Amino acid sequence: MASTSIDTHGGSGPDPAASQPAFIPLEANPELMTTLLHTLGLSPALQIHDVYSLTDPDMLAFIPRPALALLLVFPVSAAYESHRLAEDSLATPYQGKGADEPVLWFRQTIRNACGLMGLLHAAANGPARGLIKEGSDLERIIKEATPLGPEERARLLEREKSLAKAHQTAAERGDTAAPDAADDVELHYVCFVKTEDGRLWELDGRRKGPLERGTLGDSEDVLSQKALMLGPLKFLEREGADLRFSCVALASSLE
Repeated sequence: MASTSIDTHGGSGPDPAASQPAFIPLEANPELMTTLLHTLGLSPALQIHDVYSLTDPDMLAFIPRPALALLLVFPVSAAYESHRLAEDSLATPYQGKGADEPVLWFRQTIRNACGLMGLLHAAANGPARGLIKEGSDLERIIKEATPLGPEERARLLEREKSLAKAHQTAAERGDTAAPDAADDVELHYVCFVKTEDGRLWELDGRRKGPLERGTLGDSEDVLSQKALMLGPLKFLEREGADLRFSCVALASSLE
């Protein structure tokens, strides 16, 4: 899978309005995403890796295991929107907050910030959260966000200058010409993480809340066959021949 996909915006309904703050779309570029996470305060012991295949064991073997999070970039197609609307119609808006909630979820209200939201979800949940530097911007943001409900968390991210600065620096260093922050881009990020209790979560700021997709065994991570079947491969199955997919994973650093 290619690693130069761009994330999307939001609009009416689940998406940020045109009047909301907007970021330059971020490439699914492992080097840039790793730099962004390290700038915010994630330990250099972790980095973002390209995932070139979700079905070829030899290609998956290049990723250090366990993989702590998987970010899938996918087209916001009519098939996907139909699925999302049907599933979300059965859900109530998430109101979780506090240290006891199963995952830290952020609703996206910043346009073109899907890549950043995916990275925040990857770093703030599961074992990666224990590898955030003490005193860093990322540690402070998570600490401030934890007691807040989804709306207040969204406002917190909108006001957070360290996020905006780190994101802009990374987005402007991409391999392809960066789109304008106001552009509408058709691709979107979703994050899959396994929490310490074994549950697999789909985290997407466009949805009504975090989505529990199943339970994994002790030896299974987000790149295990079961996790892939419960998560990203369902996206590919819905889209058929559409090849505008790419994946990156958060795992141990190779350096």
